[in-house]
Amino acid sequence: MTTAGASKDVALFALRDSDAFAAKVAAELGTDLAAHEERDFEDGEHKIRPLESVRGRDVFAIGALYGEDEPGRSPNDKLCRLLFFIGALKDAGAARVTAVVPYLCYARKDRRTKTRDPVTSRYVIALFEAAGADALIAFEVHNVAALQNAARGLMSVHIEARHLFAPRLAARVAGDDVAVVSPDPGGAKRADRTRDDLERALERELAVAFLHKRRSGGVMSGSAAVGDVQGKTAIVIDDLISTGGTLVRAARALKAAGAHRVLAAAAHGLLTGDADTALADPALDAVLVSDTVPPFRLGGGGAADKLEVVSAAPIFADAIDRLHRGRTLSPLTEG
Repeated sequence: MTTAGASKDVALFALRDSDAFAAKVAAELGTDLAAHEERDFEDGEHKIRPLESVRGRDVFAIGALYGEDEPGRSPNDKLCRLLFFIGALKDAGAARVTAVVPYLCYARKDRRTKTRDPVTSRYVIALFEAAGADALIAFEVHNVAALQNAARGLMSVHIEARHLFAPRLAARVAGDDVAVVSPDPGGAKRADRTRDDLERALERELAVAFLHKRRSGGVMSGSAAVGDVQGKTAIVIDDLISTGGTLVRAARALKAAGAHRVLAAAAHGLLTGDADTALADPALDAVLVSDTVPPFRLGGGGAADKLEVVSAAPIFADAIDRLHRGRTLSPLTEG
C-alpha cells in the first residue's frame, strides 16, 4: 500500500487515551506518531502542544471523544483538549489540520425534541470550525445529514461502518437465511445500505425488517418486529450500543417473531450501565463493535464471550491517505 507516511509533509498526532487506536492507524500508514506534550495543572486546566515543527505540513490529530470513568477524561475534557490542540497547530503554521474523531461526542443530540432544546451536535461542529480545523473525519455518526448540514466552514468526511462490518457479517451468515433489521424506523437507511453490501457479498437477496418500539408515558417497555424473520438469522444494525437495553428488547422481539439467531453490529460500543448484563441475555447470540471505543467497561463472562471487536484502524488509515493525496473518498463514504 502506498501510504501517507512516506511523505515528509504529513504529521499524525494522537491525543491521550486515543494513542492505542492511533498507533494502529500509524502502523497501517507505515509511519510514526508525531511527538506532542499534554500537561495538566493542579486546578484542572491543561496545555497541549506539538513537540516538532508542523509548519507547512498536512496535520492529522486523532482524538476519540468518548467518556471514561476517571476525572479529567469526560467527553468535555477530551473535546476541549482536541480543540485547543487544533488551535495550537494552526498557530504553529500547519498548512491543513484535520480532526480525526473515531467517536464524536454529542452526535446523538441532532434535533430539538422539546421546546428550547439545544442542537448540541451543531454546536460541536461550530467549535471545530472556530478552533481552525480545516476538515473532520468521523465514523458512523448518529445522523450524517445533520453532520453535513452543520459543517459549513470545514470539510466533513463521514466513514460508514458498513464497509467495516459487511465482510465479517457475510462470513458469519454465509449459509443462513438472513434478515437485516433496523432497531427503529430512523435507522432504516443505515440498515438498507448494510443490506446492499451483504447482498453483493453473498450474491443473493436478503429480507428486511425493523422494530417498532412500544412507549407509554415516556417509558420504553418493549419492541415488536415488523417483517418476516421466521427461521432466519436476524442482523440488527445500529450506530452505537450504550446500556444495551434497546438491543436486548430488539433481540427478544426477533426471537419471539421466530428468528433462529440474532446478531448485532454497532459502530461504537459505549457499553455503559448494565451493558454487561444486557449483552449476556440469551436472546442475543453475538455482537460486533469497532475499536473506536475500547470495551473497558465490560467484564468477563457471557457478555465478553459474545463480543467481537473489529478494528477500524485500516479504514481510518485509508481515509487519511486519500485525503492527503487528494484521492476520492467515495469508496469509504458511499456505495
